[in-house]
Amino acid sequence: MKILISDPIEQSCVDILTREGFQVDAKPGIPANELKSIIGDYDALVVRSGTKVTADIIAQAKNMKVIGRAGAGVDNIDVEAASRRGIIVMNTPGGNTISTAEHTVSLLLSLARNIPHAQMSLIQGKWERKKYMGTELFGKTLGVVGLGKVGREVAVRCQSFGMNVIGFDPVLSSDVALKLKIELVSLDEIYRRSDFITVHTPLNDETRGLLNEKTIAQCKKGVRLINCARGGIIDEAALLAALNSGQVSGAALDVYMSEPPKDNPLVQHPHIVCTPHLGASTEEAQEKVAIQIAEQIADALHDRGISGAVNAVALQAGIPNEIKPYLSLAETLGSLQAQLMKGTLREITIETRGELLQKHHELLADGVLKGLFSRLMSEPVNYINAPIIAASMGIHISEKKERDSENYSHLLTVEYSTDVEERIFAGTVFGTTKPRIVRIDSFYFEVNPEGILLFYTNTDKPGMLAQVGSILASEKINIAGLALGRSNFGGKALTVVSVDNPISDGVLAKMNSIDGIFEAKVISL
Repeated sequence: MKILISDPIEQSCVDILTREGFQVDAKPGIPANELKSIIGDYDALVVRSGTKVTADIIAQAKNMKVIGRAGAGVDNIDVEAASRRGIIVMNTPGGNTISTAEHTVSLLLSLARNIPHAQMSLIQGKWERKKYMGTELFGKTLGVVGLGKVGREVAVRCQSFGMNVIGFDPVLSSDVALKLKIELVSLDEIYRRSDFITVHTPLNDETRGLLNEKTIAQCKKGVRLINCARGGIIDEAALLAALNSGQVSGAALDVYMSEPPKDNPLVQHPHIVCTPHLGASTEEAQEKVAIQIAEQIADALHDRGISGAVNAVALQAGIPNEIKPYLSLAETLGSLQAQLMKGTLREITIETRGELLQKHHELLADGVLKGLFSRLMSEPVNYINAPIIAASMGIHISEKKERDSENYSHLLTVEYSTDVEERIFAGTVFGTTKPRIVRIDSFYFEVNPEGILLFYTNTDKPGMLAQVGSILASEKINIAGLALGRSNFGGKALTVVSVDNPISDGVLAKMNSIDGIFEAKVISL
């Protein structure tokens, strides 16, 4: 079998794959058109972040079995297109954790003591000690947004400086936080109390622009911000304005909304410390992920087992076709929970009804957790590590198995509790391939769980849907589907509207201002 390496990588990766009996062709920096023309000859592809593995390239990968990313993020790989072709996409979770955490702390220290700017001043022959007066970390409050592997490593290191560490994470239990000596607080508390804020979340609809004009205004005046996670979590235009006004006294960035950041005024700003996405760029991290991806690919191609897979293809080969739609449904229910959930998660109960679902209960539970954590964690999540993540975050997982369902031959139900709410989601599969959400809390209906969905609760009275529809029409947002459930006439109702176009925050605010609507929220499935 033939393996192509299209990005620069350590020789250890090539050596391992060669010893395993593969023909290895290293073509770092290969142009996209050339990659497209030769990809059909290869059984596996190894990339870092440079190669963009698009749907067009995957369409030509006739013999491809595995795409391996030597690193954590798979943003540069069209995972959905690979899954459709039955290609396993795998990454190397955890290999970059320490390097990224150390780089975060390096930027924090550089920011506090103005190290890069002071050095440049000295190189220019100046001696500006007063200009580059710094601030101590001791006794300051660090707010960590996202307490996955990297966030926790950052917290431990900053505690050694005598910093008071507070954190926000929707799935970390208070017991685990207590052991880590981290005070769990709300995002509003993070903004209000922190002298420094560092973000360690994935980039998705919930976290894009998390630190924006509104939330930065809630922060302490003179707060300092650090982002070594993903570009876009901090709104760059809002950050620039806050730096110029003095609301933010300094920021340190390793990632950007567009990379490399061309004509970005932040890079030149006197109160910014910038690095070119170096979080994982250490000799140790690069060697680790090179060895790890080579071993994972060799194991997969030699049928010795699969690890690090980020898509379901790796598991689906060994399970019956009739359970695959329910596995997709399980992930969907987890993703739905992640986007609608309020507060800090404490417990999840996963209930299966029907013999088929009970037989695959563990797999379906892993699917729910994968869908949940993939939306909430910055670290890679797959079916193998999802239950391990749940345990490490102190989340209690319960199971229920019922023989029959009143209305459906097979029903998958997810109940969860946080510190502020308890909710229930349930779904089934119509026919053989059509997942449907059939229950949310006390409301029963049938929702096709895909695309952009508008959820809103309201008083059950005439004219509510008309007002929402009018707002959508005025914004030229087309309605593709509609489902409505209600408790009783004149009581509370839940409406789910499927739309063809994105709904902006401004449009959502108009809906939330309608008399009789309790809450409107947009999710993506």
